[in-house]
Amino acid sequence: MDKRNLIDCHERIKPFIHNTPMLTSRLINEIVGADLYFKCENFQRMGAFKMRGAANAIMQLTDEQKQNGVVTHSSGNFAQALSLSAQSLGVKAYIVMPNSAPKVKKEAVKGYGGILIECESTLEARERESDRIVKEHGATFIHPSNDDHVILGQGTACKELLELQPNLDYVVTPVGGGGLIAGTALAARYFGNNCKTIGGEPFEVDDAYRSLLSGKIETNITTNTIADGLKTQLGDRNFPIIQKYVDEIVRVTEDEIISAMRLIWERLKIVCEPSSAVALAAVLKKKDDLANKKVGIIISGGNVDLSHLPF
Repeated sequence: MDKRNLIDCHERIKPFIHNTPMLTSRLINEIVGADLYFKCENFQRMGAFKMRGAANAIMQLTDEQKQNGVVTHSSGNFAQALSLSAQSLGVKAYIVMPNSAPKVKKEAVKGYGGILIECESTLEARERESDRIVKEHGATFIHPSNDDHVILGQGTACKELLELQPNLDYVVTPVGGGGLIAGTALAARYFGNNCKTIGGEPFEVDDAYRSLLSGKIETNITTNTIADGLKTQLGDRNFPIIQKYVDEIVRVTEDEIISAMRLIWERLKIVCEPSSAVALAAVLKKKDDLANKKVGIIISGGNVDLSHLPF
């Protein structure tokens, strides 16, 4: 995946995505002692960066594949992203969701025209249902994060940020399945000026941190984190990119995530979900190393349950 691939991907998906705004806060800059630039993907269509990768993945399909539809298993933002992307491109989207997923997310999938299939809330059950749909309908399976076209799509958020701020020293993203940080690391390499990529990850699901140490993809035994979008693990397509181009992964506590989320709500006056706040939490934790630097932060999404806020 090279610079040309990223440029072509961005041109391809532009009609289907928003070029989201970049915000700054003088007060947060003072707290950190650095210049922070927030790329607000909470303002993206369907409320998160995942629209980018979903649109790119569907657009790369053949006409025959498009006719047979796409399928994914997701309980969160990718389910909505694939549904809306597919609807925008006139393609059927089969979405396998655990029956324990929040009702608001199920309704959002239906609202975007997705065909909802519910199953038990185990990975095995999700994969079994997805395989059945592939066999029965000839649909193409699209992974939420471990797919080259998805990774490239996610990288376009950082590309847009660097077009506004070409001299960033660092760009920081949350780490869940690895699609966003892998795409961001590629964009930082190809469009930045010696720009380093840092990941933020909850201690409670620190599989990416451990994977970089061990050199192999690690898993999480428990997932007791408020950052519900970061409970997944890395894959064989994004892990090599992360190994090569990500400088560091910073782990943060649940309290640090909640404090960072509150700071974003209070000072930037925007809605973000806990997973998004992990990137700022990592910056606050590393602020001594980032003093007087220019730091980009990807606010990954804003799909939060307003009746269950942590503050």
